[in-house]
Amino acid sequence: MADTMQFDLVSPERSLVSVPVREVRLPGTEGDLTAMPGHAATIVTLRPGIVTVLAEDGQQTEFAVSGGFAEINGEAVSLLAERGHPRAEVTQEVFNEMMAEVHRKKKAAEQKRESVGEEVVTAAVKLLADMEALGTHIGLDPNHSNFVD
Repeated sequence: MADTMQFDLVSPERSLVSVPVREVRLPGTEGDLTAMPGHAATIVTLRPGIVTVLAEDGQQTEFAVSGGFAEINGEAVSLLAERGHPRAEVTQEVFNEMMAEVHRKKKAAEQKRESVGEEVVTAAVKLLADMEALGTHIGLDPNHSNFVD
């Protein structure tokens, strides 16, 4: 079995990283998980959180994602983020933009509650809580800006 696997992280705006890694820690919607070489093939839905990459040289790098999907096949992890940034790039301004988008999604779900169902509203509320937790985790204020509900 190989000691490394290929890791690719892309967002709609850009490719963030493409490197061989020893492990990738993912914020899954069903729980956090670590993918390593030889991992069983699976597709993981991501919640807002930190993706931690351990490179082949042992260097650790973190990325903030607002959600997305990761495909793991044992030899590679391909992550398509709804929105992703190296952790160092997530300023209060960037985080406020991410929070504003989540607030819009929550409001839209609440306005369509009758047609989309309570599960969709509950998922939108959880998404907001996960995004707030992401900001708090990296030292940003989820209440810094007044978001319209």
